[in-house]
Amino acid sequence: MHLWNPPFCGDLDIRIARDGTWFYLGTPIGRPELVKLFASIIRKDGDAYFLVTPVEKVGITVDDAPFVAVDFTVQGEGRDQRLTFTTNVDDRAAAGPDHPIRVVRDPETGEPAPYVTVRANLEALIDRKSFYRLVDLGRHEPVDGTSWFGVWSGGRFFPIIPSEELPG
Repeated sequence: MHLWNPPFCGDLDIRIARDGTWFYLGTPIGRPELVKLFASIIRKDGDAYFLVTPVEKVGITVDDAPFVAVDFTVQGEGRDQRLTFTTNVDDRAAAGPDHPIRVVRDPETGEPAPYVTVRANLEALIDRKSFYRLVDLGRHEPVDGTSWFGVWSGGRFFPIIPSEELPG
């Protein structure tokens, strides 16, 4: 699907809110099966999001990320740990080199916004409860000569915050 390049047919009034709710014409889409169907054909080209079928491509609005990681499982521990995230549309992604975790911090408040890549270049915002669980699994590791607090998954360390910026 990510290789299909049908003609652009304009924008559709579909919006995905930061909490993962899909809206059509300003009204939440209440059928989970329909949301999952749309989620299966979403694509990101540059900074724009589209629903893509073999014959058409329509633009949609995404407030933050198209998915929300609502849970994760842990296998192993330490450097051998594997974190597998589940999204609000039942996609699963095991964090690692192909599915990295990244944390963006608000420049004014310092509040973290954590993401995991789900497929192609589509990310899920990691929900608050899952992020707190991630922090519980965190440890300090050197990254480019600086100590960072972060998590291991799939043989890769994902930095969350410089160790020196942690309170106490």
